[in-house]
Amino acid sequence: MEAGKITKTEWMLLGLTGLFLCVLLGMFAHDRRTVPPVETERQVPQEAVLPDLSPLDLNTATAEELATLPGIGPELAGRIVAYREEQGGFGSIEEIMEVSGIGEGKFAALKGRITVEDTE
Repeated sequence: MEAGKITKTEWMLLGLTGLFLCVLLGMFAHDRRTVPPVETERQVPQEAVLPDLSPLDLNTATAEELATLPGIGPELAGRIVAYREEQGGFGSIEEIMEVSGIGEGKFAALKGRITVEDTE
């Protein structure tokens, strides 16, 4: 066997490799023509993605609405409504800490999500 000469087996392997690469290239080109383009951008209304995060008025919100606040479940929402009825409403958002089960930590989480509207 001379140096630099390619044997019959090596020629066959080179031919098969070339054929394999041509088939792959053909399949790739065919897929690009037949696959529809992917939709990359779509306008979706914000309401469909994000819930309404406007602050809830402690003096008018229902127990169901209050229960949607972070850390407030149905039981605590009921206590907030009961406190509101007993006291005649909330004078400030800080007054919610008078409700059993709401301390400074929970109030900090609620601070931007609750409000007390002026009723005067």
